[in-house]
Amino acid sequence: MTGSDPVVRGDFDAATRFDVAAPAHPRIAIAHDYLTQRGGAEKVVLAMARVFPDAPIYTTLYEPDGTYPEFAHLNVIPSALNRVGPLRGNHRAALPLLPFAARSIHIDADVVLTSTSGWAHGFTTTGKKLAYCYSPARWLYQSEAYLGSDASRAKKLMLGVMSGYLKRWDRRSAISCDAYLAISSVVQTRIHDTYGIDANVLFAPHTPNDATPEPIPEVEALAGDLGFHLCVSRLLPYKNVDKVIDAFRDSHRRLVVVGRGPEAARLRRTSPSNVLMLQDLSDGQMRWLYQRCRAVVAASYEDYGLTPLEAGVHGKPSAVLRWGGFLDTVLEGTTGVYFDRPDPRDIVSALDELDDTEWNEHKIALHVAQFSEASFSRGLHNAVDDLLDEHRLSTSRKGQS
Repeated sequence: MTGSDPVVRGDFDAATRFDVAAPAHPRIAIAHDYLTQRGGAEKVVLAMARVFPDAPIYTTLYEPDGTYPEFAHLNVIPSALNRVGPLRGNHRAALPLLPFAARSIHIDADVVLTSTSGWAHGFTTTGKKLAYCYSPARWLYQSEAYLGSDASRAKKLMLGVMSGYLKRWDRRSAISCDAYLAISSVVQTRIHDTYGIDANVLFAPHTPNDATPEPIPEVEALAGDLGFHLCVSRLLPYKNVDKVIDAFRDSHRRLVVVGRGPEAARLRRTSPSNVLMLQDLSDGQMRWLYQRCRAVVAASYEDYGLTPLEAGVHGKPSAVLRWGGFLDTVLEGTTGVYFDRPDPRDIVSALDELDDTEWNEHKIALHVAQFSEASFSRGLHNAVDDLLDEHRLSTSRKGQS
């Protein structure tokens, strides 16, 4: 794509206007940054769609083959940028254009529920805007951790040049929201520190997976009688998957890593033979992995600890970094163990502790039950109802003036 591309330039010069086609009382819409990958945020959007099944979903980019298949059955409305095919497969390459794509999206609804870590809170609406925030944009406010020490000079230079403009855009977008919900306690603090906004915490739900378990022959061959540990993560520098892999190097333990991302090629190239890397698995394969694994391992600087909940549904414990969202979702000694640094030696010590502990599957499942879709649904409905009351009041006042 070039700067002279007529489709992109023309559509951004004249903002695209969308109308929510629905019976209109009340009109709820959902907005998400981009639907191009499979991760925790995309699972949350699907949960939102189950709470508000008539709500259309607006996004900058949508690649059906890259994200969960359930979206194909929903009313997903992408921006004009989605016509540029290569960007659907690499949303990071779209960074310079995403502020314009976000600004081009106008939603006619009473309440827009934005699922955001960078862009959807910048969509505009005729009604109220509720931000469900996974984190203020990592590439702006935690760029070193996001890019990693091996990032190219070109990436660092581009982000450095754009960061001033993007931060101004981001903060204007944040204060355009009428209310904020944070996915975790650490994100609640980060929202306040970044924007000066007080947010309530609403924990994301673990997504029920009722698919028929599908065995994975490569995993069976790897594990043998020893079993295997499981790491499910996007392959980004701050996820520290390389540190988890190093903890299994020269070990009798086996590790299965599930995920995709910019670090994939490097990690595959350097992984030892007792580590198997997989991606784009079906729900049935994921359920089989969680059922069969010994435990989940995560060394990421995580805004929310979702994978320990998904493992906990099956009574499996976790070994995780003592940081961020994991502090909300892992109950030490009951559902898992912590390590204090993303260092292979610390991870090995945590794995030893995990293996020496007798875990109670019933207690693990009871803890996970607190993070249900029913609780998430109640919290969303309450927040949306509050904004609908405000919207009706402001509309009534305008009508009287």
